[in-house]
Amino acid sequence: MIRSFAAAILLAFALAIPVNAQDQAQSEPQPGREPVLRQVDVPHNYYWREMYIPQLTSGASSLSWSPDGSALVYSMQGSLWRQDIASGEAFQLTAGPGYDYQPDWSPDGSTIIFSRYDEDAIELWTLDVASGAARRLTSNGGVNLEARWSPSGDRIAFVSTFATGRFRIFTAAMDGGAFEPVQFSPERESAISRYYYSTFDHELSPSWSPDGSEIIYVTNPETGYGTGSLWRRAVAGGEPQLVREEETSWRARPDWGPGGSRIIWSSYAGRQWHQLWIVNAAGGLPIPLTYGDFDIFSPRWSPDGRHIAFVSNESGDGRIEILDLPGGARRELAISAPVYLHDVGTLALTLTDEDGRPVAARISVTGSDGRSYAPETAMIHADDNFDRADRAQEQRYFHANGHAGITLPVGPAEVTVWRGLEHAVEHRTVDIRPGPATRLTVQMQPITLPGFDAWQSADVHVHMNYGGSYRMTPERMVAQAAAEDLDIVFNTLVNKEQRIPDIEYAGTQPDPASTADTLLVPAQEFHTSVWGHLGLLGLTSHFLLPDYSSYPGTGLFSLFPDNPTIADLAHQQGAVVGYVHPFDPGAEANTYSTHQVPVDAALGNMDYYETVGFADFHTSADIWYRLLNLGFRISAAGGTDAMANYASLRGPVGLNRTYVLPGELAEGPSPVERRDAWIAGLRAGRSIATNAPLLVFDLNGEGPGGDISLPAEGGELEWTAAMISLARVDHVEIIHNGQVAATLTLDADGKFAAARGTIPISESGWILLRAWSSEDQPEVLDLYPYGTTSPVYVSVDGKPARSEEDRQYMLTWIDLIEQHARTSEDYNDAAERETVLGNIARARAVYEAMR
Repeated sequence: MIRSFAAAILLAFALAIPVNAQDQAQSEPQPGREPVLRQVDVPHNYYWREMYIPQLTSGASSLSWSPDGSALVYSMQGSLWRQDIASGEAFQLTAGPGYDYQPDWSPDGSTIIFSRYDEDAIELWTLDVASGAARRLTSNGGVNLEARWSPSGDRIAFVSTFATGRFRIFTAAMDGGAFEPVQFSPERESAISRYYYSTFDHELSPSWSPDGSEIIYVTNPETGYGTGSLWRRAVAGGEPQLVREEETSWRARPDWGPGGSRIIWSSYAGRQWHQLWIVNAAGGLPIPLTYGDFDIFSPRWSPDGRHIAFVSNESGDGRIEILDLPGGARRELAISAPVYLHDVGTLALTLTDEDGRPVAARISVTGSDGRSYAPETAMIHADDNFDRADRAQEQRYFHANGHAGITLPVGPAEVTVWRGLEHAVEHRTVDIRPGPATRLTVQMQPITLPGFDAWQSADVHVHMNYGGSYRMTPERMVAQAAAEDLDIVFNTLVNKEQRIPDIEYAGTQPDPASTADTLLVPAQEFHTSVWGHLGLLGLTSHFLLPDYSSYPGTGLFSLFPDNPTIADLAHQQGAVVGYVHPFDPGAEANTYSTHQVPVDAALGNMDYYETVGFADFHTSADIWYRLLNLGFRISAAGGTDAMANYASLRGPVGLNRTYVLPGELAEGPSPVERRDAWIAGLRAGRSIATNAPLLVFDLNGEGPGGDISLPAEGGELEWTAAMISLARVDHVEIIHNGQVAATLTLDADGKFAAARGTIPISESGWILLRAWSSEDQPEVLDLYPYGTTSPVYVSVDGKPARSEEDRQYMLTWIDLIEQHARTSEDYNDAAERETVLGNIARARAVYEAMR
């Protein structure tokens, strides 16, 4: 139980330890969290893992026809299921261990091959249809996917990373002898540089021609921007033939039609969502076959070529539909009666607040078999990293509004419940039995600090739809945010390849789906692989176009518009501008990248900075501290970069959040007034960025964003600080001009600290409170717990803060930025070049004037 604030603060007042900055030896965190499927050596795992690797979902994710066309086998809830297309009865074929995906039915009907995710790898398995016996086919420790039988049934083609860590196609004989994969084509390295992809080409999604002589697949030779196009190549070897050039975005899954003349695949082709397209196998002009503002994927021709089965996320999660050709009639393959392999029971879960009222929350349920379970209609999400010392696989969870019913195996089940950062994490064990539902009520217990209820929370960096498995709607987004006890969600619209998935929600008003408790607010992220990404909050006129620049090989290859230009346009609309997910570990050693952080800081363009976000917190803070040391006033912000329609989520929404003290509001404020007050508070620096620690800091009566003026001789300032956290931390520190000035003593469980003290001031600068852990903690799905206030600014004799070391650091950085901008030929005209160089020159002049 959390001790009372008053008792704790009295105890801790005497225990604050002033530390001389010269003597402070700070230990950097040693997080144990690593990416899921770390053996894959391909950049940007948050793209390929979600959009290519199969995911645990409540709905279907992939399917295959039986040879006679009467039934489908499909993956759902991590198991394989079989269902006659004329029946609502579905039979579970596998139930682990692990999670089973991507089934393919052999031509003779005897065997189903599939991929099983277990033991930190994805291996190929076969299932004997008659006996139900499963047999492991590969044991290479890699990621083995998309196995497809040849038409004769004597070979398979599949994708594997076992040889190089990259996705390559292999073929292998299935004659009962030794399983010996043969690489489909030679390894190839493209001569061009690629931002999102390895310099080595990859191969994805093989599908055999009806005569078994060729394979159509996705690959990306000399493609600087994109996952690749559709190609075909003879199995015996030879040069590949281009069938369709486009950005396939990991999701194409081409399927060669039974007659051999047509290929169907999933494509967004100039739209925002993936639909089915069809093209001649020899190439030519493709045409769309389906239409809609949702995704259709994993298409498969029926054996007679008269039907196409596919998965759709129109209802949010995956559902199977069958399309008739010709005619276009569509029908859902609905399940009315699931038949399970083993005994199951039902968990009836109720979530309440401290007063016993139903309340929304985030839930993780692990069954007696070690697998994760969720309601049939829930969106299951999975952590993108995990600590293998804590658990065998990544954490999976779902959101529920007060009640949830879950079918899972009989036996003991583990239940974990979160509700944002202002409630303790609750753990329960419950025994599931067959028959009547097992009932469990979990009451959420608040954790808070005096006065903290006036602060309003927001996630400043969320992508509602970003090419993921699910189809999010504003209503679903608001419901998830409510379960995370989040007051505001900024949906930062941005491109995914050539499209902007949420462009229909661009606007200047909070979304109509907003509630009295939770606002959904449109915002924008400006994308460039050169200058660094910007968040634009509170645009009052229009969405800025183009939404991205510096994309090689496209019509938006130019370095213009640069970030200062975009920031100026956003400020003209009254927005606040911030740098998002700024720096990863190691950036301090080679920070001299082309990120325009020092340029926009000097030009007054940077209102906030994601000190807590999709980056390393200490590395990002080091750069922020250098800017603060030069007198720039930049607010701390927390933004998750959540991709909310991902199943393998960077999140959940609100994982990284910003608390703002918005100031006085009229009674019953409108959504616009609430948004504007929050943004005004962020602009003024009344903010806290955190993923766990809640912080209260007062310096001579001023909180974060405040100003204190001292005479020329300086003075001594009194501070009061407190921290409470749902996860253990081991450092709570007062930071003065980038150095630790005092530490607070933590209680026994590392979740509470409070103290007061004094700090001598002799020069202008800033002071803030931060808390962090040197290790990752299982309650927080992030690198490690970390929280920081924005600074209180202190002026001595009216002089600005200055640091010669940091001034030289920024000037050296600007030298590299200018060198890149000056030597690059990536401009449309001379005026663009001069504008970019002019912005850099203006920033340089600011630093040079700081002598």
